[in-house]
Amino acid sequence: MDLDARKLRILETIIDEYVLSAAPVGSRSVSRSAGFNLSSATIRNEMADLEEMGFLEQPHTSAGRIPSDKAYRLYVDRMMNRAQLSEGEIREIRSHFTGKVDAVNSALRQTAKALSSITHYTAMVLAPEIGNDRLKHIQLVPLMPGKALLVVVTETGFAKDAIVHVPEDMDAQALGKLSTMITERLKGTRIDLVPEAINTVLTGELGDKRAFLNGLAETVSRRIAASGHQVELSGAVNMLHYPEYSDPDKARSFLAAVEGKETLYGMLKKASTVEFTITIGSENEHEPLRDCSVVTATYSMGDMPMGSIGVIGPTRMNYAKVVSVLEYMRKSLGEILTTCIEEDR
Repeated sequence: MDLDARKLRILETIIDEYVLSAAPVGSRSVSRSAGFNLSSATIRNEMADLEEMGFLEQPHTSAGRIPSDKAYRLYVDRMMNRAQLSEGEIREIRSHFTGKVDAVNSALRQTAKALSSITHYTAMVLAPEIGNDRLKHIQLVPLMPGKALLVVVTETGFAKDAIVHVPEDMDAQALGKLSTMITERLKGTRIDLVPEAINTVLTGELGDKRAFLNGLAETVSRRIAASGHQVELSGAVNMLHYPEYSDPDKARSFLAAVEGKETLYGMLKKASTVEFTITIGSENEHEPLRDCSVVTATYSMGDMPMGSIGVIGPTRMNYAKVVSVLEYMRKSLGEILTTCIEEDR
């Protein structure tokens, strides 16, 4: 059976109406839509064909039809045009950044709040993945006998720090020389390869400090791993406002899935290799999210992808608007992070 132009128009009309109403759509409602010069009987026949093809479903309590996951996939792949954000929507997004954004974490939090506010869905932001960034310099700053502050700075300007134990006979001068040596040897090394490089490149030259360098490498590795797992979440309860989540058990299952954040981290990490992803209903790997759609976008600094942002909503979400909002926000976040880092410099 062919999905001809008429069936596509009817299916698009049903999707558009269901997105707005959350109520099953009947043939009479479709026939009243602008541009249709078809009888209700003809539309009923077309809807029956669409149901047989797997694009529509009929709730057992209603004579109307609702779109299936297959219908939404067809919609986003073949029918959807990105929505144009209104001036009011752009002002609302910008209002979340009216104050000075003086830190990366602050930028991530405000981005998540802006996303949930403008879409009315659950928003998530993955902190910059610095593993693919490259080392600019490492500094060891003495704090007290036996302890120093380790500062790792990347080429894009992100800094990570941690307290490390140092041999008590290493004074400020010795720590300064070691910092210079590590930086000279490893500058330009990809951050996720720095721990291994410390062990393989430097222990040969500084065999008497092998234990200290091993500890240093472990600390750098932990800080890289910790930075990659940070997920800012906003608007988790927004989903409870939709009739799809009126069932308490379903609502609890959703909240447990997103507030644990490990599920979100996995999704955002996987999505950060492509510009946009749209995962619909049953396409989601995690059971509590199989009644949801997840849309993500990757943000960058210059040409370097740094992390991803996304929203979770019901499968009947307004995909065109969500994609447009994410496009605007991913560019904005990249610019904000660049500004934060340049000011720190």
